[in-house]
Amino acid sequence: MKIALVNWRDPWHPHAGGAETFAWELARRFAREGHEVRFVTARAPGQAAGDVVDGVRVRRMGGVFTVYPLALAWLLLRRGRFDVVLDCQNGIPFFTPWAVGRRTRVFLVMHHVHDRQFGVHLPPWLAAVGRFLEGPAARWSYRRHVSVAVSPSTVRAMRERLRWTGPVHIVPNGVSVASPGDAGRSLSPRLVHVGRLVAHKRLDLLLDAVPELRRRWPGLTLDVVGRGPEEERLRARLPEGVTLHGYLSEEEKAAIVARAWLHVNASQGEGWGLCVLEAAALGVPTVAYDVDGLRDAVRHGETGWLLPEGADLAEGIAGALHELDHTYTVKCREWAGRFSWDASAARLAALMRGEQPSPLWHGETPVLRGER
Repeated sequence: MKIALVNWRDPWHPHAGGAETFAWELARRFAREGHEVRFVTARAPGQAAGDVVDGVRVRRMGGVFTVYPLALAWLLLRRGRFDVVLDCQNGIPFFTPWAVGRRTRVFLVMHHVHDRQFGVHLPPWLAAVGRFLEGPAARWSYRRHVSVAVSPSTVRAMRERLRWTGPVHIVPNGVSVASPGDAGRSLSPRLVHVGRLVAHKRLDLLLDAVPELRRRWPGLTLDVVGRGPEEERLRARLPEGVTLHGYLSEEEKAAIVARAWLHVNASQGEGWGLCVLEAAALGVPTVAYDVDGLRDAVRHGETGWLLPEGADLAEGIAGALHELDHTYTVKCREWAGRFSWDASAARLAALMRGEQPSPLWHGETPVLRGER
């Protein structure tokens, strides 16, 4: 197939996150299977306009907002060239159905519904525009097309909050982590947070919890791994015992996560929470709030703990530290072992070929790698 994958950023963009990992891991597997893949995305300062990586032709154009019309124009000039367009929605979709021919199959890829997050990042008038584009405008534009979501939470949010009516299939995240080397669990309590430094991740809640936790465990430390627009502000208010590492290589990140007792995610909502699965693969359970996406990635009482929204984070982490034992490590690794990028790519490829993929869910457990 000739595939165009349109995504807000690529994995090398300074503000890349889990959505970029998802898009790239699938794109490179499609290219490996012999498909012709174009990855159309924004261009950060210093990035080349074009690249070929792992057999994928990358085309970069525009910035935060201008990438949308430029990507549409790029597709319009190639109208009819592609068999499939994967339109990755990162708050606002690209509205690609308006730029391709009728024979081109368009799949909207939805990580999570952003309606509540627009107000966190944007002024009221622009947040209202974002909610309109994500809701009524997108619902109309993609009404005849299949959608892909990464979790049951996202499907529910699409149905309930966006009033989505078309077919939605779940294609979950996979997981791959670098070797942590000889890093072993720290002798003293150690927390880790991995993710982009943006407002809706609510890292302030975790930083506020650290002084209280250190009164109970004086040797407790927190490692924060990630970068983003909030980095400078957060660095200015780090409490004692907290290290903000910024960007790290996959090997460095794996070593830090492997030393932690707990991974903590205080986000107000995710599509899934790729960092949760990556921590689980290294045997580290997660403490998170019971919100969209994270309630799918964390199995409460088995691979971590889900706290009610508004609950005291310090108390939740303290309870987890008291309860923590080796069974969580075992169950984390078992849970992460159910997911693979190869399986996710195969599932999406089946949809692109017009096939009905095999059932993914058995009860509440994802069915992958031939499991029934």
